[in-house]
Amino acid sequence: MYKIAIAGASTLVGRELKEALEESPLAASGLTLLDEEDARGQLEQVGDEIAVVQAIGIDAFEQIDFTFFCGSESLTRKHWRHALRAGSTVLDLSGALDQETGVLVRAPWLGSEAAEPDLFTPAVVPAHPAALALALVLERLQQAAPVRFAAATLLEPASEFGRAAMDELHQQTVNLLSFQNLPRAVYDAQAAYNLLAGLGESATISLSAAEARIRRHYEALAAGRWPALALQVIQAPVFHGHTFSIAVELERPVEVFALEEALSGDHVDLVLEDTDSPSNLAATGQNDVLIRLRTEPGPRNSSQVSRLWIWAASDNLRLLAQNAVECALDLRRLRPQGTVQ
Repeated sequence: MYKIAIAGASTLVGRELKEALEESPLAASGLTLLDEEDARGQLEQVGDEIAVVQAIGIDAFEQIDFTFFCGSESLTRKHWRHALRAGSTVLDLSGALDQETGVLVRAPWLGSEAAEPDLFTPAVVPAHPAALALALVLERLQQAAPVRFAAATLLEPASEFGRAAMDELHQQTVNLLSFQNLPRAVYDAQAAYNLLAGLGESATISLSAAEARIRRHYEALAAGRWPALALQVIQAPVFHGHTFSIAVELERPVEVFALEEALSGDHVDLVLEDTDSPSNLAATGQNDVLIRLRTEPGPRNSSQVSRLWIWAASDNLRLLAQNAVECALDLRRLRPQGTVQ
């Protein structure tokens, strides 16, 4: 049995991670729920029992094997070295540490050629769920033919920026229907019933920062194996789930059935029926990335194509939590076993 701490346990990501841990080989581990001072005392269900969220104290990470940071970036930066000094393995779901020296961005689902963590790795950042979904698609397509060019438009949900963003989107929707003023503390713009490529000057969140993080994580996962990704992030008026429109050009024409065969497999669900289009709602609670393939017509009388469109959807919180658990399972080999006599 391991001892696991979730720092930021009351956040959307923290709660999703808790459920993912309960369904994983780490389910028997002892779980400690930690968070900011204002979340202390909240009750959370852990298995069949009720646990109390504790404020992070000086000795909060003593005897903890794995610490998952699921809260704000500032929470991670404030406490991650304390966890490291206590001997805990640090996994950062907030993304605050992805540019720290020696920290690795990871996604064990991929056949990555990136550097493997070792005893000198200070922390691991489970890859951003959008970067992971895009990497899964590009890696599979590479099995059919080398990819010459890839571009993606990502529709970002409110849940990607936490409960405050979801609450403001909800309140904006209600206020618009009742002809009242809109709250703008988070977006500094009308997010309800709207698509945005940028937010207001006083917004507390940033689409450009999110886009930059996805690019960094994609490049770390690609390790030079795939082409650079042209990416645009759009704020969508939805509460949950990533959706993607992806354009791909291959180096050579390929049979459509070969593309479908390459895309199918673990963690990817290829939707073939027109009536079952992938969507953020359909992806909710799913561990897989849902994708639908549409090919550009090739030369006359040819069944081969080199240009294609992919419409994809994934549960952003679920995918991040699942990847974090996989990273922890991968890191178990670095934890000491037994006792020294």
